[in-house]
Amino acid sequence: MKRIFLVEDDQKIAHLLKDYLEKYEYNVTIVDVFDNILEEFNELDPHLVLLDINLPRYDGFYWCRKIRSQSNCPIVFLSARDSGMDQVMAMENGGDDYITKPFDFDVVQAKLKSIMRRIYGEYSVTKQVDYIEIDQFQLHLTSMEIEFQGSVVTLTKNEFILLKEFIEHESQVLSRTHLLEILWDDEHFVDDNTLSVNITRIRKKLEDIGIKKCIQTVRGAGYKLVNTWGNTL
Repeated sequence: MKRIFLVEDDQKIAHLLKDYLEKYEYNVTIVDVFDNILEEFNELDPHLVLLDINLPRYDGFYWCRKIRSQSNCPIVFLSARDSGMDQVMAMENGGDDYITKPFDFDVVQAKLKSIMRRIYGEYSVTKQVDYIEIDQFQLHLTSMEIEFQGSVVTLTKNEFILLKEFIEHESQVLSRTHLLEILWDDEHFVDDNTLSVNITRIRKKLEDIGIKKCIQTVRGAGYKLVNTWGNTL
């Protein structure tokens, strides 16, 4: 049974969500003391964290950074804040997904199921799957190739790094700052123009295999990957 650590100061929402998710055989633990979130996290060793932003004393961004400094456990934000910048901050602080309140419990459960499947289930790297797939579009992890409907194109290292990040955060806004950070290494200087060039090249290579307009610009925030090819199958 997968363990979920629920960090939510609205006790009504927390217990409703706990009751709902436990119907799907999740073991949900609600935080007891908001000053000891990291200690409770370490004791529970959960498979996933559901984390509100507006919390007593320290906000969810703070606790996300604390957890992420010692664990790769997936973290999903729950928040009434619906601005693009809050979502960007959530991703930059280490979040894996962002759900706005009020939310549909079915949507929450579907997102958790998808993340659990990717991290711990049939798409998990621990099972030595050599590709990530979304609706028959595949990113091959070893050969750094993309494939769709029989067409295959090879990516450069930077193109691969960026596209993998987009795929792992499908439909989420990724800021230019975040994307520049994941491209940075000690040997090569990466500037804003380098990022723009790589985004353009990725779009062109996706078009070459029949996938159009899936990497979209979010003005003032960054970019996001949108599944524009699933309906064409």
